[in-house]
Amino acid sequence: MREECCFTTESTEDTEVGGEGVNGISRSIIGAAIEVHKYLGPGMLESAYETCLECELIAQGHVVERQKPLPIVYKEVPIDCAYRLDLVVDEQVIVELKAVEQLLPIHQAQILSYLRLSGLPLGLLINFNGATLRQGVRRFRPFQSLSVSSVLSVVKNS
Repeated sequence: MREECCFTTESTEDTEVGGEGVNGISRSIIGAAIEVHKYLGPGMLESAYETCLECELIAQGHVVERQKPLPIVYKEVPIDCAYRLDLVVDEQVIVELKAVEQLLPIHQAQILSYLRLSGLPLGLLINFNGATLRQGVRRFRPFQSLSVSSVLSVVKNS
């Protein structure tokens, strides 16, 4: 079995989506997250950040789906609502929010799984529990050429 995603901090191809590519959407999401973080600061519940970020993104004109079910197929049996994506923005970017002391490899594995299962082109992992948001933003995109062991080594070495 091949894993199709990995962590990247590099620029992704800017696929056009309604005139704004995934990089533009990503910049908008990060800007909105910074605005929410400036207003609320660290120490809130993840659900508070999620709701406020949704409001901020909608105010900017984005289409936002919150707590979107992500079914899986196990041995040809669909399993509904196995996972829920915190936010999906403009049907292109998964936003997984955390409010933890530090991001762990399991958090990265989680968004990598979401990208693989959803087929979406970009994922953002954002941790609001820091003095600044800069250290808490991680960007992920799909890759077709990586094996499971390659992805596991990325997660283990983070």
